[in-house]
Amino acid sequence: MTAVINTLTEVRRLRRRTSSGSGLVLGAIGVIGFLGIWEAVSRLGLVSSRFVPPASEVLVRFGTYVVDKAFWRDAGSTMLSWSLGLLIAVVAGTVLGFLIGSSRFLERFTHSTIEFLRPVPSVALIPLAVLLFGTKIQAGLLLIVYAAFWQVLLQVIYGAKDVDPVADATARSYGLSRFQRIRHVMWPTALPYLMTGIRLAAAVALILAITAELIIGTPGLGKQIAETREGGDITGMYALILATGLIGVAINLVVRFVERRVLVWHTSVRMEAVG
Repeated sequence: MTAVINTLTEVRRLRRRTSSGSGLVLGAIGVIGFLGIWEAVSRLGLVSSRFVPPASEVLVRFGTYVVDKAFWRDAGSTMLSWSLGLLIAVVAGTVLGFLIGSSRFLERFTHSTIEFLRPVPSVALIPLAVLLFGTKIQAGLLLIVYAAFWQVLLQVIYGAKDVDPVADATARSYGLSRFQRIRHVMWPTALPYLMTGIRLAAAVALILAITAELIIGTPGLGKQIAETREGGDITGMYALILATGLIGVAINLVVRFVERRVLVWHTSVRMEAVG
């Protein structure tokens, strides 16, 4: 029996390695294909190189940015506003989500307000942010927190409402306090929803961080993108856009890694590992 279990475990490991390796290969082929099409479109004159420079030139410029301290200073400013805004949104969304999701009265009381405020685009708050904070980092944080907050809040509310009533009734019958029920019953149920909300909020927060820097002029990569465009350095502009895309990919990979670690006990992660 032990030998059979060991064999099955080894087969699963081989499957995971094969799947991971094939995914990396296909991903690399997709990136190379995209860059090749980009290069051909510009070189063949299908689109003016004045507006879409060849991919090779953009990559060379990106390489020069990588060794430039000013680039990393701007990237650090972007990541600072992103991380602060995401942290505030996650904490506020988690706390309020548990409070609202665990109370039918609060859910009914706040439903209309949430449905009214949630669809308001964060960019519509730009005039307010400028009036309140000018071009300071707080202006960007206002947009980031507003956009990312709803991603977390709604997911946590759904997670808190998804608690098995039988499990909750059993916990009550054993005399568990409200805090204990939240810790042992509600929290494990809502945690997958929370992680999904964080993953969505992380992407939204980066988008709004760049948007604030582009439009308001808060320090960061977005501001540099606007300045290179205004200065006619289109190649530099595309290189900075490429940098923001790579940051987005890195953030997604990190969040997915954390999600798999946190939810290692969850069925979805275990099935993904087996598959």
